[in-house]
Amino acid sequence: MKRALISVFHKEGIVEFASELKKLGWEIISTGGTYKILKESGIEVIEVNNVTNFPEILDGRVKTLNPYIHGGLLYIRDNENHIKTIEDMKIDPIDMVVNNLYPFEETINKLNVTHEEIIENIDIGGPSMIRAAAKNYKDVTVIIDPSDYEQVLNELKFEGKTTFRTRQYLARKVFNYTAYYDTLISNYFNEIEEVIFPEKLTLAYKSKEELRYGENPHQKAAFYKEVGKKEGTLAGAIQLHGKELSFNNINDANGCIEALKEFDEPTVVAVKHANPCGIGSGKDILEAYKKAYECDKVSIFGGIIAANREIDEKVAEKINQIFIEIVMAPSFTEKALEILTQKKNIRIMQIDSIIDRKYKELDIKKVLGGLLVQDKDRILLNEEIKIVTKNQPTEKQMEDLLFAWKAAKSVKSNGVVIAKDKATIGIGLGEVNRVWAVQNAIERAGEKVKGAVLASDGFFPFKDSIELLSSAGVAAIIQPGGSLKDSEVIEEADKNSISMIITGIRHFKH
Repeated sequence: MKRALISVFHKEGIVEFASELKKLGWEIISTGGTYKILKESGIEVIEVNNVTNFPEILDGRVKTLNPYIHGGLLYIRDNENHIKTIEDMKIDPIDMVVNNLYPFEETINKLNVTHEEIIENIDIGGPSMIRAAAKNYKDVTVIIDPSDYEQVLNELKFEGKTTFRTRQYLARKVFNYTAYYDTLISNYFNEIEEVIFPEKLTLAYKSKEELRYGENPHQKAAFYKEVGKKEGTLAGAIQLHGKELSFNNINDANGCIEALKEFDEPTVVAVKHANPCGIGSGKDILEAYKKAYECDKVSIFGGIIAANREIDEKVAEKINQIFIEIVMAPSFTEKALEILTQKKNIRIMQIDSIIDRKYKELDIKKVLGGLLVQDKDRILLNEEIKIVTKNQPTEKQMEDLLFAWKAAKSVKSNGVVIAKDKATIGIGLGEVNRVWAVQNAIERAGEKVKGAVLASDGFFPFKDSIELLSSAGVAAIIQPGGSLKDSEVIEEADKNSISMIITGIRHFKH
């Protein structure tokens, strides 16, 4: 007679599955709550301590950690020495394990959960049991996912046993699951010990969706979400309209959200190819949108928009005048949705708490043969910024300088931003030469450049950029400083009555 050990925390479909096993002539062993629910459902079941000849102890911490369990799982069915050992020790085979572990992930995500509760939800017996069954998948079937019950039952009904391919597939799922489970535990201990960069780095992500393709059509891709807090992120977004997101959509939309999080007042960020093509802040979202749009009316076409306030009818009407791939906001009025959904393919994403910055996350970049890992660039300014020129910025210029500095933080390096009236008017980005970035920003700003301010994500290595900015009519500059030529740069600014602030902190973004 075939024997199955069933002990599950998530009991979805387990009574029906066990009932079908019994009809097929299987003997069922069970523990704790699973034993109780099967017994109450009229299913004949053997309690595990009748197999182990040992009671559950330590409040259930020890119940399946026993040679009568693991010997029955691990012995190789065609190994004569193994067969003789289990016969001599009167160990019965166990041919199937159904188990899905204590809910550690759900526990750590609960509000006001205690450390003691978290520790008690670290499963010991379950992982040992399913790993043992998975190791011996040549002969043992192991199920951790209720969605696999039907496939297993169908094979048992029509083939009399599960296929080798199915057992291997199920074993693969086990090792993937236990690795994920243990990673959650190790990450929890890293967090309480305040270890940012452990000696062994493990990452825990769950599949959110497979994507049609990657950055290019010949590349395969998927989107994985991180465990825990999702508010204010694309992983926690609710899609209200439009076709599924692509790899590039997600990458660009994430850059848009990260840029938006720098601003507290009503702000709209427009992004194209992961770079801002317009950022505007105003008294309301309509004014902010107009400013973002005016920065680059060409590049915003086919771009992505994020707003940090509700989008209403007036803003929706403006957006609908051009082609936009994605619109993101914390909410949309009913009339705004009615207008925006007139276009079939526009993606409308509701992102609750879109300006929320209270999440711990590492910045990770894959390189050949390894990973680069750093904490996020969360610091905007040092405690003291220095006005290093004789000319002092006006209060209005100071507001625009800080706005431009926030905008420059989200631009790919080398990058500069020219701004006026809390709106970007010219962006120079991703250049290998800072002068080229300055030239491009000036050209894109056009006549609006006169009296505007500029922010640079890195220092000016020479005074040539200041000469260009002076000729264009830029009135004030904010930059990190730190160049060997700082004194010459400052002298050139003084010579042309340009105010300059040095922050002492740079914001490279590659």
